[in-house]
Amino acid sequence: MSNAFFIDTTRCTGCRGCQVACKQWHDLPAEETRNRGTFENPPDLSYSTYKLVRMRETETDGKLKWLFFPEQCRHCIEPPCLETAQDESAIFKDEKTGAVIFTANTKNLFADEIIESCPYNIPRKAADDTLAKCDMCNDRVTNGLLPACVQTCPTGTMNFGDREQMVSLAQQRLAQVSKRHDKAQLVDADDVNVIYLVSEAPALYYEFVMASTGSHGLSRHMALRKMVGPFRRALRQLA
Repeated sequence: MSNAFFIDTTRCTGCRGCQVACKQWHDLPAEETRNRGTFENPPDLSYSTYKLVRMRETETDGKLKWLFFPEQCRHCIEPPCLETAQDESAIFKDEKTGAVIFTANTKNLFADEIIESCPYNIPRKAADDTLAKCDMCNDRVTNGLLPACVQTCPTGTMNFGDREQMVSLAQQRLAQVSKRHDKAQLVDADDVNVIYLVSEAPALYYEFVMASTGSHGLSRHMALRKMVGPFRRALRQLA
């Protein structure tokens, strides 16, 4: 059985400890930012930012409320990016941990197609089209450690362990939160290994909290691209 995250957004204070820990563990450079009128920074995920705490100030039930969403790759149980790539030297799934791993060989793929295939709009590319995203701290996990973001979280927002245990914990917590928030739900819990609990409508947190419409299963267009992908890659290597 693979591992999973359970991320309880109702306990998130927006401290961004997880965001910083991810940077530190992966030795990722800081990004130049500016005041955009929000505490959320940088403005988006990138090739050097795998985790980002999205922050939204919204009004619900006549009250002003902060909504925090620690964004990261969902490590899909059936990853569309892997299906689209069809190159396990570039994108593969660690069946033991459930981590979906991108390698330096992603530079040989068609980056925009991989990004487009993701229902959560996660992968980001470098100047040479190499792709990157959260790797579930697979090096830490395979050595018995928690992912850096989970290890750092001070509030219990970030949880990690055996998938069955995380699903059980998520369901228990949902039952508690639903007593106070009738819109509470677990997001796409059957399809991903990063299960989020939200207390408000998902769209209030961020556009891609839930899988985009029609993302489950390959579209006809995507299926055709999948079929011709090996030939296109061969032509690209010859070019």
